[in-house]
Amino acid sequence: MIKQIIPFILMIFLISSCAKLSYLAAQGFGQAKLQWKGRSNSEMLKDSNLSPAHKRKIELVEEYKKFFYFYFNQKPSGIYSKTTILDNKAVTYLVVASPHTKMKAHEFEFPLMGSFPYLGFFNLDSAKSFANDLEKEEQLVTWIRPVYAYSTLGYLEDRILSSFFYYDDIELAELIFHELFHTVFFIKDEVELNENLANLYGKELLQEFFRNRPELNEYLENERKKEALDRRIVELISILQAEFDKLGVFINDKKADELTKRFVDEIFKPELRALCVEMQLEEDDCEFKQDWNQATFAAFLTYEEEQDFLKELKTNLGMDLKDFLSWLKKEYKNFKTSKDIPSFTDYLKSKVKDAAPPSH
Repeated sequence: MIKQIIPFILMIFLISSCAKLSYLAAQGFGQAKLQWKGRSNSEMLKDSNLSPAHKRKIELVEEYKKFFYFYFNQKPSGIYSKTTILDNKAVTYLVVASPHTKMKAHEFEFPLMGSFPYLGFFNLDSAKSFANDLEKEEQLVTWIRPVYAYSTLGYLEDRILSSFFYYDDIELAELIFHELFHTVFFIKDEVELNENLANLYGKELLQEFFRNRPELNEYLENERKKEALDRRIVELISILQAEFDKLGVFINDKKADELTKRFVDEIFKPELRALCVEMQLEEDDCEFKQDWNQATFAAFLTYEEEQDFLKELKTNLGMDLKDFLSWLKKEYKNFKTSKDIPSFTDYLKSKVKDAAPPSH
């Protein structure tokens, strides 16, 4: 175990500037703690102090993992072979930041590791302190989001976390398929694309695993409602951004904050609440109690706005999940030889029309 952890910690020290050393050190040791506290699943399943319900969740994760790697005909990695019991319900806390006058996630850059539209902290107080510094020193709007699962992208053998135990069986399956997808396909510097591809694969693998089981239909119907709600949220966010754009150079940070608050209180939340009632969605699925601001909107767009074109691309190509993954890997190699397209996301978008069947 130590042989796995130490090189990782040394690596983040060597590639980083002094300004980022304290952050990377804290997160490196936080990750190390998660690894060190992990106990083998077989040991956990024999532990009389662990409830039968939680043991069942561990067994389900193992079952989902076996299905995932068998489905893609790949040798299983060591991911999720051990379990870590957390001190808190969430495993980490993401800080997302945005300028006051637009809904765009601020990018945090790290040499060799790439850029990310958020930073994660294992300690909530550290996340709050960092967010406060961003607001004061860089005049950014911030939002802190609790996270219950994440992937180290194959750098380390991720653990089953006790935060997984709060998910029901279907939610847990989607979570595991999502995180495992990161271990088979990941594009540097394109967090939005990575998350949306993992979302796509998580949802579709869910249907493969639970095929013909009645609880799947209820779950999918609820997900369809949530997707419709998400689309409306994107539309509402674009309305606010359009107002910012109209004001142009005449809008300042204070004016943007006032406009955002009025928009959230008078338009956004009332419509969100009405839609949730109309679609008979639970409050937890609606998130209208959440503190929405420019950073919250930016975070939402990061994970939502690109999914439709990926579904369309896969449909136009007429491929199943396995073939689509192979196609993505092949096209990524082609993209890396291209000098005209700035991102793999843009490259894939350019392929949507090319893949569309001819109209009659």
